[in-house]
Amino acid sequence: MANDSGLRASEIKGVLLSEIENYGEALQAEEVGEVLEVKDGIARIYGLTKAMASEMLEIIPSDSDEPVTALALNLEEDNIGAVIMGDWTALHEGDQVRRTGRVLDIPAGPGYIGRVVDALGEAIDGKGVIEPIEENRQIDVVAPGIVMRQPVHEPLQTGLKAVDSMIPIGRGQRELIIGDRGSGKTAIALDAIINQKGTGVICVYCAIGQRAGKVASVVQTLKEHGAMDYTVVVAANASDPAPMQYIAPYSASAIAEHFMWKGQHTLVVFDDLSKQATAYRQLSLILRRPPGREAFPGDVFYLHSRLLERAAKLSNAHGGGSMTALPIIETQDGDVSAYIPTNVISITDGQIYLEPDLFNSGVRPAVNVGISVSRVGGDAQIKAMKKVAGRLRLDLAQYRELEAFAQFGSDLDAATQAQLARGERTVEVLKQGQYQPMPAENQVCVIFAATEGHLDEVEVAHLRRWERGFHDFLGTQHEGVLSGIRDGGVLTDEITADLVAAIAEYNKIFATEVEAEDPAEASPEATT
Repeated sequence: MANDSGLRASEIKGVLLSEIENYGEALQAEEVGEVLEVKDGIARIYGLTKAMASEMLEIIPSDSDEPVTALALNLEEDNIGAVIMGDWTALHEGDQVRRTGRVLDIPAGPGYIGRVVDALGEAIDGKGVIEPIEENRQIDVVAPGIVMRQPVHEPLQTGLKAVDSMIPIGRGQRELIIGDRGSGKTAIALDAIINQKGTGVICVYCAIGQRAGKVASVVQTLKEHGAMDYTVVVAANASDPAPMQYIAPYSASAIAEHFMWKGQHTLVVFDDLSKQATAYRQLSLILRRPPGREAFPGDVFYLHSRLLERAAKLSNAHGGGSMTALPIIETQDGDVSAYIPTNVISITDGQIYLEPDLFNSGVRPAVNVGISVSRVGGDAQIKAMKKVAGRLRLDLAQYRELEAFAQFGSDLDAATQAQLARGERTVEVLKQGQYQPMPAENQVCVIFAATEGHLDEVEVAHLRRWERGFHDFLGTQHEGVLSGIRDGGVLTDEITADLVAAIAEYNKIFATEVEAEDPAEASPEATT
């Protein structure tokens, strides 16, 4: 009987045997767990016995195919406590959970510069996909060891006279900005970011628990000053879940570290870590971790220390890059001895304390010289600034004491009156408008004029105007003084002589201008 298909039985048999012999599909074992309960952004998960600490888990809601990311935080004997990085209200008991095998990481690369992203590195500025992405970085890594670092020795100029002269910050340093609400903490950090224009420093501003409107205002300010061209904004707003506020500073550090390990310099602002600690306390209490002082969990110190230790100035063998950290802490009624403030003070390399009374009296930035300190000190200053600002802190501290003493009596000797007058002028010179950072060479010139007594004859009310005119005068008539300090970083005898001559010349011009406007004010003899 003829075969209608044209295939012989032997051929069919040969094909089947060949397929059976070559069959080699790899078997895949997938560990699947399920949600036991969900509440307040926390999921209890059963069945994932091999999950790692800080591993990313995917929870598949029963009524959706879009998985929700969760972070394994508590590895207990019979279940996992995971924090949910998204909308936890969409999850229910019995939902499937799968492991990803990855510790929590986010993308990093030059595409992030100029963008606003959330704590998971996803764009929230409506500008589309972030490109290019060069790698995925784990957000929580071990800080570089001592052998991989070098001492902090390069200045990171903030553009603020009061900070760069008395509380200098170096590349790779951790300098705490601390003070009550509304005392100008964020303003100092933003001034520092704006002042990095043209220096090659990449900035990361991390907003934690802020109002979305405030973050939008910060982004707008940075745009207006051209700072978004080298800045990344990581935002975990007050309306975002507590887990996002908890991981946001680590994500910001991971983005900055990408550039640091490529040999570049970065500046990271954490605004503010008080709110991160509060978010972490919320998570920990729901996970039933034992509360300690002020109900914070016992590892809240480690929360901040492992974050801020990542700030470093790498050795030349590792590229010489740096990451400078400016953490911000909000105090309650000036109480710097509270739990979180003392923790962060002990971790950082100094603090800038902003005093509400000074702020309200018009001294801005409202830096309290008495308890503000930089533990890097003169190593983070150019030599010219170190020379002119050496006695500035002591002079100001003495002025504050004399000022308090002078309130109780008017009979003061001439030396005390002269010291009070000098201190009053120094305070006025250190005042600075918001978002008006000043180049280091201009700072050196005006601080030199104040500390050496060249402003003793200028009325305090006229000092701000004198300063503006003096900078214009230097830029047009004595550019050599500014360029000499800028290029060499040193105040040589020749530059000092030129500077003294320039100040004397401008003082005459200024006195003539004031006299022309108000002869009685400029010439006291006219009124006698």
